[in-house]
Amino acid sequence: MPSIAILHEAQQLRDVSDRLDALAGQHSLFSEALIGISGSVRNTATLLEVLVATKTAPLLGFHSTDA
Repeated sequence: MPSIAILHEAQQLRDVSDRLDALAGQHSLFSEALIGISGSVRNTATLLEVLVATKTAPLLGFHSTDA
């Protein structure tokens, strides 16, 4: 199912974000930039998760008016 693959990629992005955060803590010269990039990568992961949630909800019988 494509949604599983997309969620896997979202997790991969979260892992990259975590590694960038760790590098930011180790390299003060680059920390500000790395933290910003890390946040962008994490936001992208979140957007992928939202995409999967919104596209699969109708398949599972949920509609926007069910909330």
